[in-house]
Amino acid sequence: MRILTSLMLGLVTTSSAFAQTAPPVSAPLIPREVLFGNPQRSGAKVSPDGTSLGFVAPRDGVLNVWVQPLVDGKPSGEPKPLTQSTTRPIRQWNFVPGSSQIVYLQDRGGDENFQIFAVDLASGAETCLTPWPGTRASILATDADHPHQVLVSVNNRDPAMFDAWRIDTRTGKGEMVFKNEGGWISMLPDKDWNVRLVTRMLPDGSLEAQMRETAAGEWKPFASWTFENSASSSPFVIAKDGKSVFVLDTSRTEAKNTGGLYEVTFAPKGEGQQWRLIETDPRCEPGDTLIDPKTNRPQAIAFEYLRSEWTPIDPAIAPDLATLKKVADGDFIITSRSDDDRYWTVAFVRDDGPVETYLYDRTSKNASFLFVSNDTLRGLPLVKMTPEVIKSRDGLDLVSYLTLPKGFVPGSSKPVPMVLFVHGGPWARDSWGYNPYHQWLANRGYAVLSVNFRGSTGFGKDFLNAGNRQWAAKMHDDLIDASNWAVAKGIADPKKIAIMGGSYGGYAALAGLTFTPDFFACAVDIVGPSNIVTLLQSIPPYWGPMKAMFEQRVGSLDDEKYLASISPITFVDRIQRPLLIGQGANDPRVKQAESDQIVAAMKKRNIPVTYVLFPDEGHGFARPENNMAFSAVTEAFLAKHLGGQYEPIGNDVSESSAQIPAGADLVPGLTK
Repeated sequence: MRILTSLMLGLVTTSSAFAQTAPPVSAPLIPREVLFGNPQRSGAKVSPDGTSLGFVAPRDGVLNVWVQPLVDGKPSGEPKPLTQSTTRPIRQWNFVPGSSQIVYLQDRGGDENFQIFAVDLASGAETCLTPWPGTRASILATDADHPHQVLVSVNNRDPAMFDAWRIDTRTGKGEMVFKNEGGWISMLPDKDWNVRLVTRMLPDGSLEAQMRETAAGEWKPFASWTFENSASSSPFVIAKDGKSVFVLDTSRTEAKNTGGLYEVTFAPKGEGQQWRLIETDPRCEPGDTLIDPKTNRPQAIAFEYLRSEWTPIDPAIAPDLATLKKVADGDFIITSRSDDDRYWTVAFVRDDGPVETYLYDRTSKNASFLFVSNDTLRGLPLVKMTPEVIKSRDGLDLVSYLTLPKGFVPGSSKPVPMVLFVHGGPWARDSWGYNPYHQWLANRGYAVLSVNFRGSTGFGKDFLNAGNRQWAAKMHDDLIDASNWAVAKGIADPKKIAIMGGSYGGYAALAGLTFTPDFFACAVDIVGPSNIVTLLQSIPPYWGPMKAMFEQRVGSLDDEKYLASISPITFVDRIQRPLLIGQGANDPRVKQAESDQIVAAMKKRNIPVTYVLFPDEGHGFARPENNMAFSAVTEAFLAKHLGGQYEPIGNDVSESSAQIPAGADLVPGLTK
C-alpha cells in the first residue's frame, strides 16, 4: 500500500479529443487511492464480555482483524493485529462468545468457497474449523449460552446441500447436528441449537416451511407462500422461550405488497397457530431488525424507502434509538452488542463523508467517538447524494439516487456527461450513503444516477414481480426512462451518457449497447453475463435448490430460444459504441467464459473492446490494488468518450494482477 502524501493536483488530465467540451469542474481531483484504497479502520465490534474492541484495518497493506482492550467502556492501550492474511482482505468476522477468540471467513482468490477460522486473542493461534477443500461454509449462530462454539452450515457432504455442524472453536472438533436431506435452503435453530424450522423451494417456485415440535419430532407444515410472495416472505428467528417464530410475510391482508413483521405461535399450520402483525410500512418492506440477544425477540426494525428509519418495537429500547439519532449526522447501524447489552458499537453513514463509529453505553446514554473509516476524506470536495423518485413510462415509482459535480446547479448549469450506475443482483437495491463510485465520478465531472429499476428488492412484491422475465425489456426501459428524466431536468447531456455496473449491472451495460445501441455513448461491464443460456448452465451447485426461482424470474433452460433473445451476445453485431469489460478469473457466479465469449465474438467481427482480467479475483474486485487498477482504466476510458477529467493510470495497473487480453491501445495510457 502506497503512502498518500498529497492530492496530486498536478496530475489532472483531460482527454484531448474532448478538451474543448469538457465540463467545468471547480473541485480539485481526489486521488483514486483515497477513494478506493483500504479504509484506515472499519467494522468495529465489542466483545461479548465488553472488555475488547475489534475492527478491521490494514496490516502490511491487507485488511486484517485488530483488537484493543476496553476498560470501563473506553479504549485502552494500543490496538494489536490478530490475523495474518497476506493476500485477500478479511471482510467477515466476529467475536466468539466466551471472548477468548474470534472467527473469520476467507475464500481463495474470490472463489466464494469460504472456510471458517478461529483465532485465539491471547496467543494468536489459528485453527481452521471447516478443513474441507472446495466447500462453502457460513455461520448459522453464535450465542452466549454456547461459549466457545459456533453453529455452522457447510456443504462438505453434498455440494448442493448445506448441513448444520456444531464446532468447538478451541479444538476444531465438530459434529453434524442436522443432515439436510430435504433440499432445505434455510435452517433455523432453537436456543439449544436444534434445527427446528426449515424452508425449501418447490418446483413451481413457491416456498414451503416445515417445523418440528421437538428436536427429534416429526416434520409438519408451518407455512407456505406462493411464488409471488416467496422472495419477501420467510421465518428468520425462533424466540428463546420456544413459543414464537418471527416471520416476514407479504401474503396476509394486513400488510399485503410491502409485507410486515409478524409474531407467529410456534405450532404447526392449523393447530392453534396464530399470527400477530408487529409492524409494517406501506412504502417499503421491513429491513434490518435489532434482535434482543437474551430473548431472540425483535426490539426495533428499520424501514428503508429513500433512507433508513428505525421504528422501536420494545419500549425499553426507544430511548436509546432517540439518543443515537442525535449523536451524529447520517443513518446509523448497530453493528454489535455486549452480552449484558450495556455496550453497543454504532456506525453512522453519511453521503458526503466517511463512516463514523461510536461506542454507546446504554447505562449512561453516552456515545464515545471511536474512529472514522477514512480520515483522509475529511476536508475533500465530496458532494451530497439526493434521493429522487422517477416515474417509469408505465407509472412505477423508481427510487433513485443522484450525485452531481460540485457547483453544478440543474437548470442553471450546462448539462454534463452522466454515468448511469446500475446495481447488481438484480434482486438487490441501491441505497443512500457514502458511495466511492458516485464521489469518484462526480469529482471527475459527471452526474451519477443509480436507479432501483423494477425487480429491485425492498419496495414490495408487486415491484419485484414486475421484473419477472423482463431482462432486456421493461427492466431496461426503466433505466432508459431514468436517463431521459435526467436529460429533461437539464442534468445530463443526451449524447454523453455512459452505462456502468457490476453483475446484473454489467449485463445491463451489455444490454445497453446491444438492445439500445444508439442511446449510450459507451459502457463499462464488470463481471456481467453475456449469454443467459451459459449463465444458467454454470450456476454453482448450491444454487440448484433455487432453480425454480431463476426459471420464473429470468427464464428456463427448456426455452433456450427465449434465453438467447435476452442475451447480449446474440446481438453482438449491433454494438457500435466503446465497451470496457472487467472480469475475475475465479468468479463462481458469472464465470470468466461470460466475458471471454463476448470479447471473442467482438474480435471476430473487428468490433473494438477493452478487456481487463484479474486472475486472483472472483465476483468483483476485493483487493484494493485491483480495484484501483480497474478504476484507473475506467476513468481514462470515460474521459476519452465522455470528456471528463481523469487522473492518469500511472502505476496502478502494473501494481495489480491485471491482464489485458484485448484493447489496451484503446485506453489512454494503458499501453504504457
